[in-house]
Amino acid sequence: MIRIDQADSLWTLTLDRPDKANSLTSAMLQDLCRAVDAARAAKARALILTGTGRVFSAGADLEEARAGLATSPLWEELSGRIASAEDCLTIAALNGTLAGGAFGMALACDLRIAVPGARFFYPVMKLGFLPQPSDPGRLAALVGPARAKLVLMAGAKVTTDEALAWGLVDRVVAPDALLSHAQELCADPLGAELTHVTAIKRLIA
Repeated sequence: MIRIDQADSLWTLTLDRPDKANSLTSAMLQDLCRAVDAARAAKARALILTGTGRVFSAGADLEEARAGLATSPLWEELSGRIASAEDCLTIAALNGTLAGGAFGMALACDLRIAVPGARFFYPVMKLGFLPQPSDPGRLAALVGPARAKLVLMAGAKVTTDEALAWGLVDRVVAPDALLSHAQELCADPLGAELTHVTAIKRLIA
């Protein structure tokens, strides 16, 4: 349910469970963690996260969420791995709505591009859970404290246009051009020395 495609130093990880809105199971989270580790071990210079179908991810699989997945440390482990990948450009190519725990992996990426009509929401207050520990800080850094509270406390469902205006996403791209545009954004890192990629990311951070 996680498809891995490699093309030289570009790795693409695709959530491939469209019949379940790409909701994430424990096994899928573990596979994603291992895939990010493998990409870094292979000295990938760019990493794209995307999904199949019309939803990027609805968050946790409902059955597994009831059994404890909603509070699993795997979510934070995954976002931490992505955020610490200082030797490659990471891009969330959001093919549709982003919800719940799936927010973490997108917030941890360097860039986020999305298709028109996507929605962005993280209903932890309504569901009685806390967000992943790193998510509020990363969200507030992108959109500001008040808008982070709109999402995490007031349950706002953010439109693509709002997300672009807020800085939650960096570009809005037509669905049929989403992946190719993400690949275009990777061109410079793919042509650079690994040390150059790392140096620039450290300077920005």
